[in-house]
Amino acid sequence: MRSAFREDPPDADGTRWRPGDTHRIRARILGGFLLLLVGTAAVATLVVGEVLRARLESRVQGALSQEVSEFNRLLVLGNDPDTGENFASLSAAFDLFLERNVPSNEEAFVTFLDGQQYRSVVSRFPLDRLPQVVVDRFESADALPDDPEGRFETDVGTGYYRALPARVGTQDGTFVVLILPTAEFGQIQELQVYGALAVLAVLALASLVAWALVNRLLGPVLELTETAQRISRSDLAGRIAVRGSGEAADMARTFNAMLDRLQAVFHTEREFVRDASHELRVPLTVCMGNLDVLAVGLPESEKENLQVIGLVTDEIGRMARIVDDLRLLADAAQPDFLAPERIDVDALLADLLAKSRRLGDREWHLDAAPGGEIDADRHRITEAVLNLTENAVQHTRAGDAIAIGAAIEGPDLRIWVRDTGVGVPAGDQARIFNRFRRGARAYRTYRGSGLGLSIVRAVTEAHGGRVRVESVEGEGSTFTMLIPFVRKSSPQP
Repeated sequence: MRSAFREDPPDADGTRWRPGDTHRIRARILGGFLLLLVGTAAVATLVVGEVLRARLESRVQGALSQEVSEFNRLLVLGNDPDTGENFASLSAAFDLFLERNVPSNEEAFVTFLDGQQYRSVVSRFPLDRLPQVVVDRFESADALPDDPEGRFETDVGTGYYRALPARVGTQDGTFVVLILPTAEFGQIQELQVYGALAVLAVLALASLVAWALVNRLLGPVLELTETAQRISRSDLAGRIAVRGSGEAADMARTFNAMLDRLQAVFHTEREFVRDASHELRVPLTVCMGNLDVLAVGLPESEKENLQVIGLVTDEIGRMARIVDDLRLLADAAQPDFLAPERIDVDALLADLLAKSRRLGDREWHLDAAPGGEIDADRHRITEAVLNLTENAVQHTRAGDAIAIGAAIEGPDLRIWVRDTGVGVPAGDQARIFNRFRRGARAYRTYRGSGLGLSIVRAVTEAHGGRVRVESVEGEGSTFTMLIPFVRKSSPQP
């Protein structure tokens, strides 16, 4: 038989801690670690790529400067081999330089004479033709470009150029060196791809190692959580296993020592309540028996004494009920407080309504019956609901309506008691479920111990549920018990 009880009782704010919460903490820690690692790797990859590009650009600029310097040296110091004299024309200098110098890989020489492209060497250039943007820039006989160097964009990458304007005789021209380092750019990109793959491999390995470390580090925390959950169900015998030394072991020892002290305190408190209940029950029973004997033996003329005896008997009976209620509240925290069984919800409601009718002359109604079955303690549920109906009787008058009902609300069975009485003031609603707490006007209406609603809450929370109240002064109140519900359909005939 599957139990309908929730394993974890609600916290003070209505939330519940579940084992999955610890897994979410692990996932957050691991996710944060991996996010930091990914961010660091991404930044490192980008920085390495930028550094490599910067170094490549520096080498390209050096190569451009070298070629331009060689041509400038030829103009200044070189001689025409045909005449043995200085160059008589710029075209002769261009021809000699292009014949004697071979461009490096991914490099090209281009010469412009009087605003027109003269000769070029592009055999080792990555493109079949020169970039048109460069050709257009230097094909001008009117004015030389303001800046002798720059870069250009192509489909295969970024290129660089440097120009040297020159004049020999009546000829004006420009010597231009171009470099398009596609191979080195490709190597940088390939390095970044391999780096990204290496980062992914390191991330996978780091994830496994980090998960193992997180499990090891959070192991004591998980044990502490599970132990705390058992404590919330009043199993104070649980302890955390202490392994090795260090902060986790110290935490486990400290927590276990705290549990030892708590267990001793709860054990002492429970034994005190049990002993006090037992010891008080006997003299109360003796007093009531003797008062009954006195009442039988007194003549009719001693009516005043009979009234006193009746008053004392009533008070002793109330004390006996308080003792029983205290005993129930003391036992509510124990694991064996409930004896769950399979209950037919509609039959339970009919029984509760029949028993409640004997509490007072009211208009009794059954609001709703959802059908199905629930695993719960029939006697404890009955006791809690009858406390609610008795409370409703105390705050209503003859002829007022009191209704009992039940419905499915999400994962819970909602059992309510509704009345059309005086209602509960808003300032009292937060405290009336506490022990020995009653509403501000309750003392004017009836005598009580202030334990009835606390018993309702204790029974409901023992089932893993919660209680709530909705009330409007002068219009009535609705007290609700929310109990975890497992609906069972009726078998087909």
